[in-house]
Amino acid sequence: MFLFKLLLKNAFRHKLRTMLTMVGLIVAIAAFGLLRTIVDAWYAGVDATSSTRLITRSAISVGYPLPLYYAERIKKVEGVNGVTWVNWFGGIYIDRRNFFARFAVDGASYFPMYPEYIVSDDEKAAFMADRQGVIVGRKIAQRFGWKVGDSVPLSGTIYPGNWNFNIRGIYHGTDARVDETLMLMHWGLLSENVRKRLGNATANQVGLLMVSIKDPNRASAISQEIDALFHNSVAETRTETEKSFQLGIVSMSQAVLMAIRAVSFVVVLIIMAVMANTMTMTARERLAEYATLKALGFSPAFVVKLLFGESLMISAIGGAIGIALTFPLAMGFVKQTGSLFKVFDVSNQTMMYQALASLVVGLIAAAWPAWKMSRIDIVQGLRHFA
Repeated sequence: MFLFKLLLKNAFRHKLRTMLTMVGLIVAIAAFGLLRTIVDAWYAGVDATSSTRLITRSAISVGYPLPLYYAERIKKVEGVNGVTWVNWFGGIYIDRRNFFARFAVDGASYFPMYPEYIVSDDEKAAFMADRQGVIVGRKIAQRFGWKVGDSVPLSGTIYPGNWNFNIRGIYHGTDARVDETLMLMHWGLLSENVRKRLGNATANQVGLLMVSIKDPNRASAISQEIDALFHNSVAETRTETEKSFQLGIVSMSQAVLMAIRAVSFVVVLIIMAVMANTMTMTARERLAEYATLKALGFSPAFVVKLLFGESLMISAIGGAIGIALTFPLAMGFVKQTGSLFKVFDVSNQTMMYQALASLVVGLIAAAWPAWKMSRIDIVQGLRHFA
C-alpha cells in the first residue's frame, strides 16, 4: 500500500505534464481500438459464413447475371441439398446517404437455407402472402424507426421507378456476427417488372445462386462439378464457398485495410515516444532523489521499481480510460456511417490488444530511464542538490 501511494504521488507530482501525457495515451488507445474495430467489421461477413453453403456466380464478374434454369441443374448434383437465388435491388431510400443492402430473394427457398435469420412464422407467412412485402433486419429497423406494417418507399436505380414495400417482418440474428441490416423482398416482383419492360429472357436471370450442401468436406469437389456443368456455355460459372466469396469481396479493399492497420500501430508508436520522453524528463529531474535513496541503502532494483511502477500506473490509467472511450466512439462512428458495416462491435480481442498496447507503452517508456538511474553514481547524483 505504501509503495502504491508513493507511485501515485510521484506520477502526479507534475500534474500538467502527467495529464497531457495521459490525454495523449487515452486518445492513442481509443483510436487504436476504433481502427481495430473497423478492420474487424470488414471481416465480420467472413466470420458469419456457413461451411455448408456455396456461392455460384458468373465466371466473368459478380455483375453478370446467370439464367434461372441453372438452379434446377445444380439441384441434381450429388451432395446438393437445395438452391436459392438473389438479385441486388439497389434503390434509394429518401437520400443516397441512407444506404443499406436490399436483396430480392425467393422466400420459399431462401429462409430455410439461412436459419441464422430468425423471423416468426406469422411474419414469414405475411411476407409470403404479400407480393410487396419485405422483411428487414433489426438494426436497420431501429435506425429508421420502422415497425411491422410500415410502408417503405424506394426510388429504383437498377430497377427504375417508384417502389413501395410493406414491412411484414423484422428478423434478428442468432448471434452478434449475423448481419441485421438487410431488406429482403420478393424476387418474383422484380422479375415481373423486368418482364414487362425487357421481356422474358431478361426476367429469368439472377445475380447469385446459393447452394446448400450436405458435406462441407466435399465443397471443393461439388464446386468443380457445378462449374463443369456450364463449361463452354454462354454463361460460365465460378462456384466457391461462402467464406471464399466474402474474402474475395474483402480483398478488394485490402490496401485500405493495410493502411488502417499501419495507422493503428503508428499511433501507438507515437504515444510510446511521448511517454518515453516524459519518463526521461521525470528521471532527470529526480536524479538527486534517486542518488539519495541509493546512499541510504536502497538497492538499484528499488529505483527501477519506482520508475517502472510510475510509468505503468500512468499507462494503466490512460489505457483504461481509452478502452472505455472506445465504446462511445464506436457508437458515434456507426451513426455517421449508417449500415456501411454489417457488424460493428468492440470485441474482447480488441480490448485485449488495447490493454497489451498500454502495458507495452508503459514498459518501453520506462526501460531507458530505469536502466540509467539504476547505474547512477551517488556522488554525481548528489551534486544536483547544489
